[in-house]
Amino acid sequence: MGMLGDVVFDCRHPASLARFWAAALDDHRVAPYDEAELARLRVIGVDDPEDDPSVLVEPVAGNGPRLFFTRVPEPKTGKNRVHLDLRAADVEAEARRLVGLGARVLAKAGDRVVLADPEGGEFCVQPLRDPAG
Repeated sequence: MGMLGDVVFDCRHPASLARFWAAALDDHRVAPYDEAELARLRVIGVDDPEDDPSVLVEPVAGNGPRLFFTRVPEPKTGKNRVHLDLRAADVEAEARRLVGLGARVLAKAGDRVVLADPEGGEFCVQPLRDPAG
C-alpha cells in the first residue's frame, strides 16, 4: 500500500513560493541550508539559496508530507489538477491572513474560500471538520 510522502509544486521561483507556503502552514518551515546543502548547490552552479531550483518545506515536528517547490521553465496555464485544502476555525480570518502573505481570493463557494498563491496555484480554506464526523 502506498503512503503519501512528498507533494511537489512546479513554479517559477521556488524560494519565494516556499516561503509563502511555510508561512501559510503553521506546522511547516523552509528547510534550513546547512553547509552540505550549500556545497551541493555550488556544484550545480548555484551560489545563492534564493536561486535554488528545488526548495524543501518540511513539517516542523516531522509529521505530515514534505512540500518541494521545483523550478520549471513554463508558466502555469490552466486550473490545477490537484490543490491543497487548508482548514481553519475562522475561514474569513484565515483567508485575510493568507491575502496578507500574497495570496488572492478567487471565489467564495459556500463555507469555503478559493484562493490563489503568489504564482496562481489554486487552493481552498474551509472550516475545521467535526472530529466526530
